[in-house]
Amino acid sequence: MTVSLFAYLAYVVISIGLCVWVGRTLHRNGRAFLVDVFAAREDLADSVNHLLVVGFYLINFGYMSLALKVATAPTTATEAIETLSWKVGLVLVVLGGMHFFNLYVFSRIRRHKQLVEAPVPVAPDLRLPPLPQRGLDG
Repeated sequence: MTVSLFAYLAYVVISIGLCVWVGRTLHRNGRAFLVDVFAAREDLADSVNHLLVVGFYLINFGYMSLALKVATAPTTATEAIETLSWKVGLVLVVLGGMHFFNLYVFSRIRRHKQLVEAPVPVAPDLRLPPLPQRGLDG
């Protein structure tokens, strides 16, 4: 087995493992938040949760496939480890970016829900007289 083939296989295994771990974590822990956002409609929350995870996997596996190619194939073990580290690091950055983007979208959905469900403001009982105007000298 050549060094570059080992690096490619290690990249694929590590990247898929990380992506599946993050996807399962998001799916499991995001459910409660989505149930809250969708007003206790668990069927809708589960459906959206599943669709988000599918999209997450498609984007990340697509990125991993596109990022598989390297400009110059590693010929030594040191080059293979450096290339592998660079590629896995990029996958981790993409996974983190996807995570924070999802959190941003969820927080926007939740904020909108809270604004819609907020109580109507109460009209004031009375009006206060205006404060006397003071001159510039105090």
